Amino acid sequence: MTDPAPEPARVSAAPADEQAVRRQRVAAYVLCRRGGTVLLTRLSPGTPRPGVWTLPGGGLEHGEHPRVGAHREAQEETGLEVVVGEVLDVGSTHFTGRSPAGRLEDFHGISVVFSATTEDTREPEVLDVGGTSDAAAWVPVADVEAGRVVVGDVVAMALDAAARTAPTA
Repeated sequence: MTDPAPEPARVSAAPADEQAVRRQRVAAYVLCRRGGTVLLTRLSPGTPRPGVWTLPGGGLEHGEHPRVGAHREAQEETGLEVVVGEVLDVGSTHFTGRSPAGRLEDFHGISVVFSATTEDTREPEVLDVGGTSDAAAWVPVADVEAGRVVVGDVVAMALDAAARTAPTA
C-alpha cells in the first residue's frame, strides 16, 4: 500500500451563506489482468465523467464487506466471475464542489482496490443495464499507459500498485 500521505483538498468557491453537505463514499474495485490487457468498464452518460474507462467496482452497500462488494460490482459491471485477491492499494480523495444534481458537497471518497483473477472466457458485458457503466472490455495495458484510452485515477493507482508489488526476476 502507498504511504497514507494526505491528498491536498480541492475546494471550489461557494457563496458565504451556502453550507456544503458532507458526503462520504467507500468503494471497492478489482484490477483483473489477462495477458497484456486489463478489464475495464466505461462510465455511462449521466455520470460525472461519461466515456471514461475505470476499473470494475463501485460503492459499497451499508454493512457490506469491501471484498464482497468488489466481487458483486465486478459481476454486475462485466458479467464475469472473478476471484477477488489481496488489497493492492487504498486511495482517498477529498474536495468540495458541486454534485451532478447541483448541490454543494464536501466529498470524501475512499477507494479500496483488490487484485483479481478470472478463468471466465466469455466476453465481458454489463449486466446492470441503466447503471453507471455502459460497456466493459479487455483493454490493452499499452493503450492505457500511452494515453490512447481515457481512464480514471483509480486505474493508474491500481496499475502502479500492481507494478510495485509484482515479483522481481
